[in-house]
Amino acid sequence: MTKIREGYVRPLDLKHGRVELTHGSGGRAMAQLIDELFARHFDNEFLRQGNDGAVLPAPTFVTGAGRLVMATDAHVVSPLFFPGGDIGCLAVHGTINDVAVMGARPLWLAASFVLEEGFPLADLDRIVASMARASREAAVPIVAGDTKVVEAGKADGVFITTTGVGVLPEGLALSGDRARPGDAVLVSGSIGDHGMAIMATRENLGFAAPIVSDTAALHGLIAALLATDADIRCLRDPTRGGLATTLNEIARQSGVGMMLDESAIPVNAEVAAACEFLGLDPLYVANEGKLVVIVAPADADAVLAALRAHPLGARAAKIGAVIADDHHFVQMTTGLGGRRIFDWLSGDQLPRIC
Repeated sequence: MTKIREGYVRPLDLKHGRVELTHGSGGRAMAQLIDELFARHFDNEFLRQGNDGAVLPAPTFVTGAGRLVMATDAHVVSPLFFPGGDIGCLAVHGTINDVAVMGARPLWLAASFVLEEGFPLADLDRIVASMARASREAAVPIVAGDTKVVEAGKADGVFITTTGVGVLPEGLALSGDRARPGDAVLVSGSIGDHGMAIMATRENLGFAAPIVSDTAALHGLIAALLATDADIRCLRDPTRGGLATTLNEIARQSGVGMMLDESAIPVNAEVAAACEFLGLDPLYVANEGKLVVIVAPADADAVLAALRAHPLGARAAKIGAVIADDHHFVQMTTGLGGRRIFDWLSGDQLPRIC
């Protein structure tokens, strides 16, 4: 993000101004937007280098530094602002979590923006401020970025892509192909909160108790789990497609099945009511601050205790077990004593939720 401090005709009007095509042209207007809005919020020693990329230190300052992990994610959520968050903090949390579930410590982020001509600068400033706040709270700085502007009607306000880099200690391997029959399936808290917060806002649904997104950075919680030295097979954040899709992915990768207990799966009452009203299943609804843990049975209690000791895992639960199944089905025993199969959905129940 190049910074040019001299030669601006007037400061950006962050209260009433709008994104213009010139803000993506690579000229003086773009430099002003970067300097007065993006760099002001994201300021750090690496971004201040002012080049097309950031020169970063080798991660030798991390104990047991080993391999690098890199992840990228595009965010097109609608609406841009929702109870509990916005596209800005979501873009930070989502990529941090993608790095962290690999067992890596997230170190740096890069961000790119596609802006629509006419988008209010006040909203952009609010989004970038939210990203900066989420980045600071997570101690994962945004060190590089890019901005493009498209004509009015060719986008939907703002799209954000974030890329994260982290370091994975030698000897640690977490992967979806490591689940084994007998392993415990844990979840860090209530499911479906984020997707239903988006849906309720999008459809102007009024509930007595508001549904709030669970968007959060999970790397602190994951570090606490890894510190137990438990035999953790796999970590996943169940985003698009929800818990059911995430478990189907792991079952397919590992060549196993899953058996869940309906009564053990935490779902907030307002989320359950909203899903029933809309004809949705909370097991397929997206989460942005929850963790699925597959762990060896001998270590399940220790990991569950570590989850519950952390603020983001207070409602953690053991919800089932990995089983031998040549068909790789994800099944659930219901409250009536029957069984239900949770197969892959052919599409998405709720589009544009992240």
